[in-house]
Amino acid sequence: MNKSIQLLAALAIAAGLSTACGEKTESGQDADSLQVATRDEKPRVKLAASEMRDIDQIEQYTATVEADVKNNISSNQPLRIERVLVDVGDRVAKGQTLVQLDASQLRQLELQLENLRVNFGRIDALYKVGGVSKAEWDNAKTQLDVNETAYKTQIVNTRLVSPISGVVTARNFDDGDMCSGAAILTIESLSPVKMTIHVSEAQFPNVRLGMPIAVQLDTYGDETFTGKVSRIAPVIDAATHTFAVEVTVADNTQRVRPGMFGRCTVTFGTERHAVVPDQAVIKQMGAGDRYVYVYNNGKVSYNKVVLGRRLGNEYEVISGVPEGAQVVIAGQNRLANGVEVDVIK
Repeated sequence: MNKSIQLLAALAIAAGLSTACGEKTESGQDADSLQVATRDEKPRVKLAASEMRDIDQIEQYTATVEADVKNNISSNQPLRIERVLVDVGDRVAKGQTLVQLDASQLRQLELQLENLRVNFGRIDALYKVGGVSKAEWDNAKTQLDVNETAYKTQIVNTRLVSPISGVVTARNFDDGDMCSGAAILTIESLSPVKMTIHVSEAQFPNVRLGMPIAVQLDTYGDETFTGKVSRIAPVIDAATHTFAVEVTVADNTQRVRPGMFGRCTVTFGTERHAVVPDQAVIKQMGAGDRYVYVYNNGKVSYNKVVLGRRLGNEYEVISGVPEGAQVVIAGQNRLANGVEVDVIK
């Protein structure tokens, strides 16, 4: 009895193995054959043609607005301040008196000057009639000239005036303080103003005086102001490989104020480069390099590219994509350099 049961079990196992080895899919294909076919199937990809275009070469730089002219008002000798005539925020005109300093020395010089003028008048009259020598006349004239110069200098140092039209942006002393060369006031012009940007040395031949610059400020959102290049540094900074470019913004409304932060957009002409859809660009993990799969004669090549501007849903490609090339825009996850592919129409 036990032998019969063992024989039946052995036959059942053999029948099961026979069925497994001959298993078919619904289409009638063996499962093992289907797995081999799947492994041998070419990756399927979708292509798009690159396009050569003339692209504006635009760079954007951040900068802070500065006053075109900034003056620190101070005396060149220690004097007590009698009165500060303006305060922070006041608008001043060129030549306007800003600070009156102690005038006691000025009054002394004025008295001395009056005496010297009287004395010189007397000597000059005697000299004309031969009453004094030329040397005496020269000595009196020299004393008068020296004291007149000292008097004019003292006027400048006693009554401080504004050299520009602008606004008071700082006040560092009050009435009665003793000043000794430090700035009493700071005056800044509000129009024009300037921004200093630092441009790559590669663009040095392309920057010229007077070229227009579009300026946008965080304060005013997308509103654009017009600037122009007013000064170009004659040397390149060896540490940063950039050079300074001064951009002047003429704003008669005085809405652009020193201290505002913004961006200067510079157009360096146009260059003819390839343009590809953004789906074609692959970022290599860990390196930051960009690559594009380029299709040619049934195979793809893994090309490292240098990108320029992003143009909506496209990229400017400076190098790495030949003219007229077709690039892969879908199916990149199964690709490698030199792999044969099937193209989805």
